[in-house]
Amino acid sequence: MSKSGYYKWLKQSDRPEADYDDYLLIREVFDRGKGKYGWRTIQMKLKVKMNHKKIIRIKNKYNLITKIRKINPYKAIMKKTREHHTFDNKLNREFKQNEPNKVFCTDITYLHFNKQLAYFSAIKDIASNEIVGWSTSQNIGMNVVLDTLSSLKKNLNSDSLKNIMIHSDQGVHYTNPQYINTVKEFGMTQSMSRKGNCIDNAPMESFFGHMKDDVDYKDCKSFEELRLQMEEYVKYYNNDRPQWGLKKMTPAEYRNHLLNVG
Repeated sequence: MSKSGYYKWLKQSDRPEADYDDYLLIREVFDRGKGKYGWRTIQMKLKVKMNHKKIIRIKNKYNLITKIRKINPYKAIMKKTREHHTFDNKLNREFKQNEPNKVFCTDITYLHFNKQLAYFSAIKDIASNEIVGWSTSQNIGMNVVLDTLSSLKKNLNSDSLKNIMIHSDQGVHYTNPQYINTVKEFGMTQSMSRKGNCIDNAPMESFFGHMKDDVDYKDCKSFEELRLQMEEYVKYYNNDRPQWGLKKMTPAEYRNHLLNVG
Protein backbone atom coordinates (compact mmCIF):
# COMPACT_ATOMS: atom_id res chain seq x y z
CA MET A 1 0.00 0.00 0.00
CA SER A 2 1.34 3.46 -0.83
CA LYS A 3 1.97 5.97 1.88
CA SER A 4 -0.85 8.27 0.68
CA GLY A 5 -3.22 5.29 0.44
CA TYR A 6 -2.38 4.24 3.98
CA TYR A 7 -3.11 7.67 5.44
CA LYS A 8 -6.36 7.86 3.45
CA TRP A 9 -7.42 4.48 4.89
CA LEU A 10 -6.35 5.58 8.37
CA LYS A 11 -8.43 8.75 8.08
CA GLN A 12 -11.50 6.79 6.94
CA SER A 13 -11.07 4.19 9.65
CA ASP A 14 -10.95 6.93 12.29
CA ARG A 15 -14.02 8.67 10.89
CA PRO A 16 -16.69 6.52 12.55
CA GLU A 17 -15.37 7.52 15.96
CA ALA A 18 -15.16 11.16 14.88
CA ASP A 19 -18.80 11.07 13.65
CA TYR A 20 -20.17 9.12 16.58
CA ASP A 21 -20.66 12.03 18.97
CA ASP A 22 -22.41 14.01 16.30
CA TYR A 23 -24.46 10.95 15.43
CA LEU A 24 -25.67 10.70 19.03
CA LEU A 25 -26.79 14.35 18.95
CA ILE A 26 -28.60 13.84 15.66
CA ARG A 27 -30.09 10.55 16.81
CA GLU A 28 -31.50 12.18 19.95
CA VAL A 29 -33.37 14.79 17.89
CA PHE A 30 -34.34 12.20 15.27
CA ASP A 31 -35.84 9.86 17.89
CA ARG A 32 -37.63 12.74 19.58
CA GLY A 33 -39.33 13.39 16.26
CA LYS A 34 -40.31 9.71 16.00
CA GLY A 35 -38.26 9.35 12.83
CA LYS A 36 -40.25 12.04 10.98
CA TYR A 37 -37.65 14.83 11.04
CA GLY A 38 -35.65 15.67 7.93
CA TRP A 39 -32.30 17.42 7.96
CA ARG A 40 -33.84 20.90 8.11
CA THR A 41 -35.83 20.20 11.27
CA ILE A 42 -32.89 18.37 12.85
CA GLN A 43 -30.59 21.33 12.11
CA MET A 44 -33.06 23.73 13.71
CA LYS A 45 -33.52 21.60 16.84
CA LEU A 46 -29.88 20.72 17.42
CA LYS A 47 -28.30 22.43 20.44
CA VAL A 48 -25.06 22.84 18.49
CA LYS A 49 -24.41 24.40 15.10
CA MET A 50 -23.91 21.75 12.41
CA ASN A 51 -23.58 21.98 8.63
CA HIS A 52 -26.54 20.51 6.75
CA LYS A 53 -24.27 18.45 4.52
CA LYS A 54 -22.81 16.80 7.59
CA ILE A 55 -26.26 16.03 8.96
CA ILE A 56 -27.29 14.45 5.66
CA ARG A 57 -24.07 12.40 5.49
CA ILE A 58 -24.42 11.10 9.05
CA LYS A 59 -28.11 10.29 8.57
CA ASN A 60 -27.24 8.27 5.48
CA LYS A 61 -24.24 6.65 7.15
CA TYR A 62 -26.21 5.46 10.18
CA ASN A 63 -29.35 4.68 8.19
CA LEU A 64 -31.55 7.29 9.86
CA ILE A 65 -34.26 7.27 7.20
CA THR A 66 -36.98 9.87 7.59
CA LYS A 67 -40.53 8.56 7.46
CA ILE A 68 -42.24 10.39 4.58
CA ARG A 69 -45.93 11.02 5.04
CA LYS A 70 -47.69 9.50 2.07
CA ILE A 71 -51.03 10.68 0.77
CA ASN A 72 -53.75 8.16 1.43
CA PRO A 73 -55.29 7.60 -2.03
CA TYR A 74 -58.67 6.82 -0.53
CA LYS A 75 -58.67 10.02 1.52
CA ALA A 76 -57.63 11.98 -1.59
CA ILE A 77 -60.57 10.54 -3.54
CA MET A 78 -62.96 11.27 -0.68
CA LYS A 79 -61.67 14.85 -0.42
CA LYS A 80 -62.22 15.42 -4.13
CA THR A 81 -65.67 13.86 -3.88
CA ARG A 82 -66.58 16.19 -1.03
CA GLU A 83 -65.33 19.27 -2.84
CA HIS A 84 -66.82 18.64 -6.29
CA HIS A 85 -70.48 17.65 -6.44
CA THR A 86 -72.71 16.58 -9.28
CA PHE A 87 -76.49 17.02 -9.24
CA ASP A 88 -79.41 15.03 -10.59
CA ASN A 89 -80.90 15.87 -13.98
CA LYS A 90 -83.97 17.66 -12.63
CA LEU A 91 -84.69 19.31 -15.99
CA ASN A 92 -84.89 15.93 -17.75
CA ARG A 93 -85.14 17.53 -21.22
CA GLU A 94 -88.35 19.41 -20.38
CA PHE A 95 -87.37 22.23 -22.70
CA LYS A 96 -90.91 23.48 -23.25
CA GLN A 97 -91.37 26.04 -20.48
CA ASN A 98 -94.05 28.72 -20.37
CA GLU A 99 -92.94 30.78 -17.37
CA PRO A 100 -89.93 33.13 -17.66
CA ASN A 101 -87.31 33.27 -14.91
CA LYS A 102 -87.96 29.70 -13.76
CA VAL A 103 -85.60 27.43 -15.72
CA PHE A 104 -82.18 28.46 -17.05
CA CYS A 105 -79.48 26.60 -18.99
CA THR A 106 -75.80 27.48 -19.00
CA ASP A 107 -72.63 26.39 -20.79
CA ILE A 108 -69.24 27.55 -22.12
CA THR A 109 -68.02 27.58 -25.72
CA TYR A 110 -64.66 28.25 -27.39
CA LEU A 111 -63.99 31.15 -29.75
CA HIS A 112 -60.95 31.02 -32.04
CA PHE A 113 -59.83 34.44 -33.31
CA ASN A 114 -56.59 35.90 -34.67
CA LYS A 115 -54.61 32.78 -33.65
CA GLN A 116 -55.95 33.18 -30.11
CA LEU A 117 -58.55 31.43 -27.99
CA ALA A 118 -61.31 32.98 -25.89
CA TYR A 119 -64.21 31.52 -23.91
CA PHE A 120 -67.83 32.63 -23.93
CA SER A 121 -70.17 31.62 -21.11
CA ALA A 122 -73.91 32.25 -21.21
CA ILE A 123 -77.11 31.61 -19.27
CA LYS A 124 -80.32 31.19 -21.26
CA ASP A 125 -83.92 31.38 -20.08
CA ILE A 126 -85.54 28.30 -21.63
CA ALA A 127 -89.04 29.80 -21.73
CA SER A 128 -88.16 32.94 -23.70
CA ASN A 129 -84.79 31.93 -25.22
CA GLU A 130 -83.43 35.18 -23.74
CA ILE A 131 -79.75 35.32 -22.76
CA VAL A 132 -79.94 36.58 -19.18
CA GLY A 133 -76.26 36.37 -18.23
CA TRP A 134 -72.98 36.17 -20.13
CA SER A 135 -69.23 36.63 -19.93
CA THR A 136 -66.29 36.54 -22.34
CA SER A 137 -62.89 35.58 -20.95
CA GLN A 138 -59.31 35.07 -22.13
CA ASN A 139 -58.88 32.12 -19.76
CA ILE A 140 -60.88 29.07 -18.79
CA GLY A 141 -60.61 29.64 -15.03
CA MET A 142 -63.53 29.87 -12.61
CA ASN A 143 -63.94 33.58 -13.35
CA VAL A 144 -65.70 32.84 -16.64
CA VAL A 145 -68.69 31.18 -14.88
CA LEU A 146 -68.61 33.35 -11.75
CA ASP A 147 -68.67 36.49 -13.89
CA THR A 148 -71.60 35.00 -15.78
CA LEU A 149 -73.50 34.56 -12.52
CA SER A 150 -72.65 38.14 -11.57
CA SER A 151 -74.01 39.27 -14.93
CA LEU A 152 -77.20 37.32 -14.25
CA LYS A 153 -77.61 38.96 -10.85
CA LYS A 154 -77.07 42.38 -12.41
CA ASN A 155 -79.63 41.78 -15.15
CA LEU A 156 -82.30 40.36 -12.84
CA ASN A 157 -83.41 41.41 -9.36
CA SER A 158 -81.82 39.21 -6.71
CA ASP A 159 -85.26 38.24 -5.31
CA SER A 160 -86.27 36.87 -8.71
CA LEU A 161 -83.38 34.37 -8.61
CA LYS A 162 -84.91 32.37 -5.77
CA ASN A 163 -86.18 28.91 -6.71
CA ILE A 164 -84.88 29.19 -10.28
CA MET A 165 -83.42 25.99 -11.70
CA ILE A 166 -80.09 26.39 -13.49
CA HIS A 167 -79.08 23.45 -15.67
CA SER A 168 -75.56 22.66 -16.91
CA ASP A 169 -73.34 19.77 -17.89
CA GLN A 170 -71.06 18.05 -15.37
CA GLY A 171 -68.04 20.18 -16.29
CA VAL A 172 -65.48 21.00 -13.63
CA HIS A 173 -66.69 24.61 -13.43
CA TYR A 174 -70.21 23.62 -12.44
CA THR A 175 -69.16 20.98 -9.88
CA ASN A 176 -66.70 23.41 -8.27
CA PRO A 177 -67.55 24.50 -4.68
CA GLN A 178 -67.22 28.18 -5.66
CA TYR A 179 -69.91 27.84 -8.29
CA ILE A 180 -72.12 25.64 -6.13
CA ASN A 181 -71.94 28.04 -3.18
CA THR A 182 -72.68 31.08 -5.37
CA VAL A 183 -75.73 29.34 -6.85
CA LYS A 184 -76.90 28.51 -3.32
CA GLU A 185 -76.41 32.11 -2.20
CA PHE A 186 -78.67 33.18 -5.05
CA GLY A 187 -81.30 30.71 -3.85
CA MET A 188 -81.17 28.77 -7.11
CA THR A 189 -81.35 24.99 -7.65
CA GLN A 190 -78.77 23.10 -9.70
CA SER A 191 -79.56 20.47 -12.33
CA MET A 192 -77.03 18.62 -14.47
CA SER A 193 -77.00 16.68 -17.70
CA ARG A 194 -76.13 13.03 -17.56
CA LYS A 195 -72.49 12.39 -18.28
CA GLY A 196 -71.78 12.38 -22.01
CA ASN A 197 -75.29 13.51 -22.98
CA CYS A 198 -74.96 16.90 -24.70
CA ILE A 199 -78.60 16.67 -25.85
CA ASP A 200 -79.61 17.12 -22.19
CA ASN A 201 -78.44 20.72 -22.61
CA ALA A 202 -79.75 21.22 -26.16
CA PRO A 203 -80.98 24.83 -25.68
CA MET A 204 -77.42 26.03 -25.10
CA GLU A 205 -76.05 23.98 -28.00
CA SER A 206 -78.69 25.58 -30.23
CA PHE A 207 -77.84 29.12 -29.12
CA PHE A 208 -74.08 28.64 -29.56
CA GLY A 209 -74.68 27.23 -33.04
CA HIS A 210 -76.73 30.27 -34.14
CA MET A 211 -74.27 32.65 -32.49
CA LYS A 212 -71.27 31.24 -34.35
CA ASP A 213 -73.19 31.47 -37.63
CA ASP A 214 -74.20 35.09 -37.01
CA VAL A 215 -71.02 36.58 -35.53
CA ASP A 216 -67.82 37.17 -37.52
CA TYR A 217 -65.76 36.68 -34.37
CA LYS A 218 -62.86 35.07 -36.23
CA ASP A 219 -62.06 38.44 -37.84
CA CYS A 220 -61.50 40.16 -34.48
CA LYS A 221 -57.96 41.52 -34.04
CA SER A 222 -57.99 41.80 -30.26
CA PHE A 223 -59.77 40.32 -27.27
CA GLU A 224 -61.43 43.65 -26.46
CA GLU A 225 -62.87 43.79 -29.97
CA LEU A 226 -64.17 40.25 -29.52
CA ARG A 227 -65.68 41.04 -26.12
CA LEU A 228 -67.52 44.08 -27.48
CA GLN A 229 -68.76 42.10 -30.46
CA MET A 230 -70.18 39.40 -28.18
CA GLU A 231 -71.81 42.07 -26.03
CA GLU A 232 -73.47 43.61 -29.07
CA TYR A 233 -74.62 40.24 -30.37
CA VAL A 234 -76.36 39.30 -27.12
CA LYS A 235 -78.25 42.61 -27.18
CA TYR A 236 -79.17 42.02 -30.83
CA TYR A 237 -80.22 38.42 -30.16
CA ASN A 238 -82.42 39.38 -27.22
CA ASN A 239 -84.04 42.50 -28.66
CA ASP A 240 -83.84 42.51 -32.47
CA ARG A 241 -83.68 38.92 -33.72
CA PRO A 242 -87.20 37.42 -34.08
CA GLN A 243 -87.52 33.65 -33.89
CA TRP A 244 -90.05 31.44 -35.64
CA GLY A 245 -90.53 29.30 -32.56
CA LEU A 246 -91.37 32.38 -30.49
CA LYS A 247 -94.34 33.36 -32.67
CA LYS A 248 -91.98 35.52 -34.73
CA MET A 249 -91.11 37.61 -31.67
CA THR A 250 -87.72 38.43 -30.21
CA PRO A 251 -86.80 36.75 -26.90
CA ALA A 252 -87.47 39.99 -24.99
CA GLU A 253 -90.87 40.42 -26.67
CA TYR A 254 -91.79 36.80 -26.06
CA ARG A 255 -90.82 37.08 -22.39
CA ASN A 256 -93.22 40.01 -21.98
CA HIS A 257 -95.85 38.08 -23.93
CA LEU A 258 -95.58 35.11 -21.55
CA LEU A 259 -95.75 37.37 -18.50
CA ASN A 260 -98.90 39.04 -19.83
CA VAL A 261 -100.52 35.72 -20.74
CA GLY A 262 -99.70 34.32 -17.32
